[in-house]
Amino acid sequence: MGNTRNWFADVSENRRRRFLASQRDGVAIDVNGHALINFASNDYLGLSTHPAVCMAAQAACAHAVGSGASRLVSGDDPMLHRLEAKLADWKGYEACLIVGSGMLANLGLLQALADRHTHVFADKLNHASLVDGARLSGAKTHRYAHLDAAFLEKQLHQYPAEKRIIVSDGVFSMDGDCADLSTLMALAEAHDTLLLIDDAHGTGTLGENGKGLTTVHHIAGHARLIEVGTFGKAFGSYGAFILGTHELIEGLRQRQRTMIYSTALPPAMIAAAETALLLIQRGEQLKQLHRNLVHFKAGVLKLGFTASDTAIQPLVIGEDADALAMSARLVEHGFFVSAIRPPTVPEGTARLRFTLSAVHSIEQIDQLIACLSLMHDTQRESKTFATNDTNEHELKTKIL
Repeated sequence: MGNTRNWFADVSENRRRRFLASQRDGVAIDVNGHALINFASNDYLGLSTHPAVCMAAQAACAHAVGSGASRLVSGDDPMLHRLEAKLADWKGYEACLIVGSGMLANLGLLQALADRHTHVFADKLNHASLVDGARLSGAKTHRYAHLDAAFLEKQLHQYPAEKRIIVSDGVFSMDGDCADLSTLMALAEAHDTLLLIDDAHGTGTLGENGKGLTTVHHIAGHARLIEVGTFGKAFGSYGAFILGTHELIEGLRQRQRTMIYSTALPPAMIAAAETALLLIQRGEQLKQLHRNLVHFKAGVLKLGFTASDTAIQPLVIGEDADALAMSARLVEHGFFVSAIRPPTVPEGTARLRFTLSAVHSIEQIDQLIACLSLMHDTQRESKTFATNDTNEHELKTKIL
């Protein structure tokens, strides 16, 4: 084809993705003129609209909007160095490197670490940034069945090499389940590999004072461990960070192309993230998030939700059209929950991905539970009637 008009003609209607025009105010979201309660955001602690976080960003904007260049060209705002030091100290690592986004962090990190002589062992449900980072690095990638440590161990025995890296999400963003980091670290030690964990969804929401899943499993700061986190979720800001040993971070400063050749984060985002870190350490929002999570899980216990102890609560529907239809019905009842479809999730597992926030009220959660319960009962009755109709038809056919 000589032009772009029909280049993506094979994309079906149920797979088309649209950018909605929306404005958020806490957990309220206005989508195309419809005021809805937002149960789809990764703003788990509600910090993106917290007055202190917003004031910090506004104060930084009084001096400059953009950073002006990449970090190595014109240097950093002193806030950036200060935040890197605070993050390393909070998480228990020797050093930290801040980059533009989680996608840039993982793409650049894996390309800096791995080459065609490296073997990468990756969970099949890893985030796209980890998948693409491994591919672009040129490493030999071995994908193991989701959370299957026994399968991973077999692969480690099967593919010995001087440079090997086990790569996994901490909290998996579509299922809300967690990797067994203690087991992964034991395998890394037994087989002399590095361990790379992307804890984007665990940072700020799990562990002591929100330190994340690596703290829960008591492996934070391990010399074999590289941890990635983001500011765009629980921190309510934008950007990402990589944690590890002094030697690792110094090497990334010299070799991570997605940092070297990207404009540095705007000062407002750095100021917002620094203020968010202080709020996370105080722990008030984290406690409220977990109270909300316990209340929601108790209310939807019999509604078919996938088991998850995180703020991500998925309801697998199956077909794309059915997931889209249920999302539309929730909009009619005043709730915003996105339908997640392939290729983000495997074929036949389209779902609604509900996310809880510290700023949801108990009343809002109860309203959602009541709506879901009504929809569940209606669907069950509909299936019963359809089954009865089918049985009656089959009986008449046999009689005739």
